Amino acid sequence: MTFEPEHLGQSQQDLAAMLKALRKRAGLSGDRLAGRCNMSQSKVSRIENGKVRPSLVDVEQILKALDASPEVVAEVAALARIANTEWRNLRDLRRKGLGTRQAELKALEASSTDLRYFLLSMVTGLLATPEYVRASLAHSPADTSKAVAGKLERQTVLYDTSKKFSFLLTEQAVRWPVVGALALAEQMDRLSSLTYLPNVRIGVIPIGTSTPTTPLNTFTIYDTSLITVETTTGSLVLRDSRDIRSYLTSFAGFERCALFGEQARQKLAEWAATCRS
Repeated sequence: MTFEPEHLGQSQQDLAAMLKALRKRAGLSGDRLAGRCNMSQSKVSRIENGKVRPSLVDVEQILKALDASPEVVAEVAALARIANTEWRNLRDLRRKGLGTRQAELKALEASSTDLRYFLLSMVTGLLATPEYVRASLAHSPADTSKAVAGKLERQTVLYDTSKKFSFLLTEQAVRWPVVGALALAEQMDRLSSLTYLPNVRIGVIPIGTSTPTTPLNTFTIYDTSLITVETTTGSLVLRDSRDIRSYLTSFAGFERCALFGEQARQKLAEWAATCRS
């Protein structure tokens, strides 16, 4: 099955229609299928009407209950994977307004309790100083005033102790000259001060550290239900449980290599001193 990036996340209705057709072909009512899958009838109905995006586990349970052939299982599983992957084009995000993007991220952060950030190339807005935030958006041709305000407003979520935040930053992310040397040192000081928050864990990975795999992208894991992966032209939104397990494993591997607490603060102070010199 082939697809364009723009088609990702748009196959939910196709998946719903196919599952409904397979149930009818098997001669089962929604109630009987729900009983075989140990699901509520209302959930089966919402899945078949495209109102609920089924997980891969949901799809596997339904296909098993329908005694689907291996060929059908493969076809539906591929469609389900596409339906659980969404592409956010950067051009579209800019057209809608970068402030809208900040509102979406704020909603994601509000609905999550365990958030993990792997930062490969620069500091995320939640940890950034105002000067760093403005500089990070300076390349955009659109009006960024609402996006800057949105990024700074989102930082208050760090003080919600009902949530747990874990940030892993490569040395490149910390030291990349998004701002001038003195402003960059101030940004490092802010990272160091945030390490004292009881629900915030910040780790740094110095260049030269041996890691289990080579990191390729910045990504964020929201609980164990959704992942965003940043690319140059946009971002992927992943909901497939296999993708989530893979990224959780990657994050744990990088976490084992990072410096935390006093070791992280010492390294940040060293880098900041270099900037100020």
